[in-house]
Amino acid sequence: MARMTSEPAPRKRVDVVIPCYNEVGVLRQSVEKTLALLRQHDRYDWRIVIADNGSIDGTGPLARELEAQYPEVQALLLTIKGRGLALREAWMRSDADVVMYMDVDLSTDIAHLPRLIDMVAIEGCDVAIGTRLARGSKTKRSLKRETTSRGYVLLIRATFPRMRITDAQCGFKALSRRTVEHLVPQVQNRMWFFDTELLVLAHRAGYKICELPVRWDEDTDTKVHILKTAMEDICGLARMRFSRPPRV
Repeated sequence: MARMTSEPAPRKRVDVVIPCYNEVGVLRQSVEKTLALLRQHDRYDWRIVIADNGSIDGTGPLARELEAQYPEVQALLLTIKGRGLALREAWMRSDADVVMYMDVDLSTDIAHLPRLIDMVAIEGCDVAIGTRLARGSKTKRSLKRETTSRGYVLLIRATFPRMRITDAQCGFKALSRRTVEHLVPQVQNRMWFFDTELLVLAHRAGYKICELPVRWDEDTDTKVHILKTAMEDICGLARMRFSRPPRV
């Protein structure tokens, strides 16, 4: 009798989304650094998706150039500004088993990337998030940013007392395919509150949210306007507090 052999299971596909707005100065370096890391970890089939949301500085043409140069890179060019919108479009168009995003400035040490994906692909987390504020995290940031982040977490906990997360805004998150299909279409915000709204929806639906302490260095050239973003977050939390639970 011939010995039966089982074929190895196909590798899971992972989309690493990099949302961009006027980042022509750092995009190539960030993409190539990320590619070098991913090529060292062949457990997954990787793809980098550059999600340009309305850039006017040449980011879009550069994304197309990188797409032509590297088979693992895909360019998604949108004409409307909004980081949340860029993530929604990239994730909903994806057919990957796991999707994630990270900021183009690589403030979060990308050495954490394979571990973040493992938490979803292997360990059963529905959402895995990097945290700059939990024990084990190592950060270099201004006192103003540190105070603002910690204050925002306290506000989230005051609004949703059972939601035990330590950082909602770190640009380093991964989602399972199920999470994308069930929850992302329900996210209304197109800008910076997108992350928090997604986490609130996941919490209220009973999804498993896991945290990964990360090394994070502040980008002094950030495009985040703290006051404007804070007002958006406060209004978003108020809306979520009185909205209906998500459909699952």
